[in-house]
Amino acid sequence: MRTFFEFDRHQANFSQEILAGLTTFVTVSYIIIVNPAILSAAGIPREASMTATILTAIFGTLLMGIYAKRPFAVAPYMGENAFIAYTVVNTLGYSWQTALASICISGILFTALTLSGLRSWLSTAIPSTLKHSFAVGIGLFLAFIGFSHMGVVALGVPGAPVKMADISSLPVLTSLAGLLLISVMLAFRVPGAILIGILLTTGGLIFLGTVPFPEALVSPPPSLAPTFLNIDFQGAMTWGFIGVITSVLVMDFVDTMGTLIGLSSRANLLDENDNLPEIEKPMLVDALSTVAASFFGTTTAGVYIESAAGIEQGGKTGFTAIVIAALFAFALFFSPILTIVPANAYGPALVVVGMFMLQSVAKFDFKDYTELMPAFLTITLMMFTFNIGVGITAGFIAYVILKLLTGKISSIHPGMWILAALSLTFYLFYPYHS
Repeated sequence: MRTFFEFDRHQANFSQEILAGLTTFVTVSYIIIVNPAILSAAGIPREASMTATILTAIFGTLLMGIYAKRPFAVAPYMGENAFIAYTVVNTLGYSWQTALASICISGILFTALTLSGLRSWLSTAIPSTLKHSFAVGIGLFLAFIGFSHMGVVALGVPGAPVKMADISSLPVLTSLAGLLLISVMLAFRVPGAILIGILLTTGGLIFLGTVPFPEALVSPPPSLAPTFLNIDFQGAMTWGFIGVITSVLVMDFVDTMGTLIGLSSRANLLDENDNLPEIEKPMLVDALSTVAASFFGTTTAGVYIESAAGIEQGGKTGFTAIVIAALFAFALFFSPILTIVPANAYGPALVVVGMFMLQSVAKFDFKDYTELMPAFLTITLMMFTFNIGVGITAGFIAYVILKLLTGKISSIHPGMWILAALSLTFYLFYPYHS
């Protein structure tokens, strides 16, 4: 195992990898409950959807560990699931079976693009400043999600869309105490500080009675029959559905590319040119996982930004992913006990991880505004639109336009023209309905 995962080259060890896997799993396990809840709005049976979610995570994360050998968790994406449920089904009126066809088709197209080498070539076209902006933007995105889970921020009013929530409640105060505890342990270099903080915060919430014990410790996985291979390709064979497929394709493309590069930057996996060696491997995992997700009966799958939590705990190799996949398999039968960790408990971990990812700001070129403005747009629009894809596509478009208008056209990599064009299609075809 040490040889297969190249522990010596990555200066890794089993204890750190296991700890990293546990930490990442705890931060992503909410998807077991949240994804089926969102997709139920589209009419997808919640029980079968939960099984589909877990099986997709097992398939993708196991493949990520064995084939790509990266410490990343793979599961159905947040954002894409809401797009399918609320826009494609509820607003545009397609059935969920037809919506799953868009997931399958985009996954097949991604597989072909990856095997052709086009996706990895395009990733090398992205300038370094934009690559580092992905890490910073994802970090702030994670921090915002974390504060929201903690109950520190809440929806505001027109003109002030967010505001400070009521922080006097016991769950919020306990969550803030968890954030402080993790920070102190990090200052003292305590191994496993993030995971310890999550577990202690959960314990505190259980003690206060705000988190109940599960009614059962073990439960058999619900049947997958209602969703397995329940895909309506015939309903997808219309001109109007092209916009849906294009939106899913571009959203997954930019989300995966940005997340991979952002996480790899934080994990020190990028080379001297700020490229991820053998990036086609995790990209192929992403593509195949999306196809598998459609077969199981769920939406687009890809690398989870919460993997950064495990990376901060020392996860460096694919063995971390193996641990995560094993825990997802465990969750098939022990979901009642594994899903009691509330958002208030893992929210502080996301805030801390967001803080770590700000380090990439130091690599920005603050003197070249044709580099700085696209990076700034990437970071801020990721946060303010609550959509990683919007930030990345805006950065691609702004970069090409600014270089063109300032006479620096020679510095634009040919692949950036393609990325900018793809980004434009995102705005042209994306149905602006909620």
